[in-house]
Amino acid sequence: MDQWVSWCLVVLPALPALSAIVAPLAGAGRPARAGRVSVAMLIATCAVALALLVAVLRAPQTEVALAQFGPAALLLDHLAVAMAVLVAAISLVVHVYSVRYMADEPGYARFFALLDLMTAVILLMVTAADLLTLLVAWFLIGVLLFFLLGFDTSRKASGRYAFWTFLTCRVGDLPLVGAALLLWHGYGTAQLPELFARISADPGVQLGGMAVVPLAALLLALAAFARSAQFLLHTWLPYTMDGPTPVSALMHAGIVNAGGFLFNRFAPVFIHAPDVLHLAFVVGVVTALIGSALMLTQNDVKKSLGYSTMGQMGFMIMECGLGAFSLAVYHLIAHGLFKATLFLNSGNVIGDTRRDDGVPPDDIYTFVVERRPLRAVKVPWLLAALITVLVPALVLGLSHWLVAADFFHKQGAVLLLFFGWVTGAQVFFSIHKLPSENPWRSLTMILLSFFIVVVGYTLIAHAFETFLYPDPVLRDAIYAAAGINVLAFDMLVVFLTVVLAGAWLVTFYAQSLELEGKPGTLWNAIYLNLYTLFSREFYVSDVYTQLGRGVLTAAKRVNIWLRWV
Repeated sequence: MDQWVSWCLVVLPALPALSAIVAPLAGAGRPARAGRVSVAMLIATCAVALALLVAVLRAPQTEVALAQFGPAALLLDHLAVAMAVLVAAISLVVHVYSVRYMADEPGYARFFALLDLMTAVILLMVTAADLLTLLVAWFLIGVLLFFLLGFDTSRKASGRYAFWTFLTCRVGDLPLVGAALLLWHGYGTAQLPELFARISADPGVQLGGMAVVPLAALLLALAAFARSAQFLLHTWLPYTMDGPTPVSALMHAGIVNAGGFLFNRFAPVFIHAPDVLHLAFVVGVVTALIGSALMLTQNDVKKSLGYSTMGQMGFMIMECGLGAFSLAVYHLIAHGLFKATLFLNSGNVIGDTRRDDGVPPDDIYTFVVERRPLRAVKVPWLLAALITVLVPALVLGLSHWLVAADFFHKQGAVLLLFFGWVTGAQVFFSIHKLPSENPWRSLTMILLSFFIVVVGYTLIAHAFETFLYPDPVLRDAIYAAAGINVLAFDMLVVFLTVVLAGAWLVTFYAQSLELEGKPGTLWNAIYLNLYTLFSREFYVSDVYTQLGRGVLTAAKRVNIWLRWV
């Protein structure tokens, strides 16, 4: 690529880093100026990211740009530029929103300096071309997140949960450090392009009788699990709501997606570790199910959004486990834009609710709260069942078959189609449950919407896969690594079908089934205990709190014993 591309690659993280210095100086005595300077610098950063995107699109697909500074280096490839545009765009939106939202907060200029530093470090991470730069950026993100979440030093809760996040990030850093050391010792280089070339040439290198690549892949996956809030390492995410709303938006829309980025950056490593991909699939499915279930039992809008993010992160890691690495990147981009909007509006929703606690008596309120339809007209049951089963399968199958004929030969792709079918079937079956004055018009609109969404999603997903992984050999190798035994695959599909269809039917008929039972009965006690278990988030945070207290108590006793030594 041209020389100016290398310069732009350097300028990309340097601009927000410079803004972190200039904005507080410019805002001395006039804090509002700090926000304006910071936004102006972020607009320039976005322009640089877009210029790099144009440069990448004009260059041959296999060509990458490098900027070397001693042992550190920056890399510009398709994955890096996609992430850079996303990070710069979301950060700019958060900056613009914060100009007025944080206007009355003390430490206004300090807040923008921290936001700028966080943007610079994330851009450094996504463009890192060597293990050392990646590790430094990965570590600094956790440190800066601690300062941003604990921005309001007058609130004890924000400081406590910021420290909790900091601790989880540090625990998650250890596997990444171990993986970097293993790969560096095993292959003798820290430069990622050279490292991936050597792994491709000889994936069976051993250290101390142990294969380097599978162990490094496992450590990389553990680091991704911790940063993306997978189950048992998720508690920091829903409990960070005491931080400012713009920080929540930046965290849920960008930072928590680092796990998906790590899987994609080290894709040449994971294709030689199929067992790790299978582990990622299981962890992702469990996290997606638990996160979604916990989301439904929360009465706090921000906490509910936090568990929604956890479920989405589980789905993203599950996609990586299926070999759909590029789809995971597409997912994190779509989720980032969607969740940033939700979080930035959640503060307004809470404010409006505090000002007016009355619920407007519109049609949605009448149906959802009072469960009183305007006029109970439904689509015939048999027709609704046929549409539910056939239409999603037909639309999904045809759209994917027309784009890529070999799509159905990949197990991961079939499972993704299965989840798409389940989602589509839920949408269509809801027509039968949702009373409407004109159900046929609703059916037509939903059918057209579903068709447009599926076709658009299919075209974008396949185009994105070709963009991120232009080498078809690597694409096939990723899907092949995620494959499992045919019998196990069939059993998995049957099991998922039974579980999802059963849960789906129970959800739709929950009211008529009277799941809560009669008060005083055994079934009612079981129901109430299950509801308590979900609403208390499986007591995971309580267990961690007790463990923390136990460790502190043990440390105090050891300290007392050692004073006699």
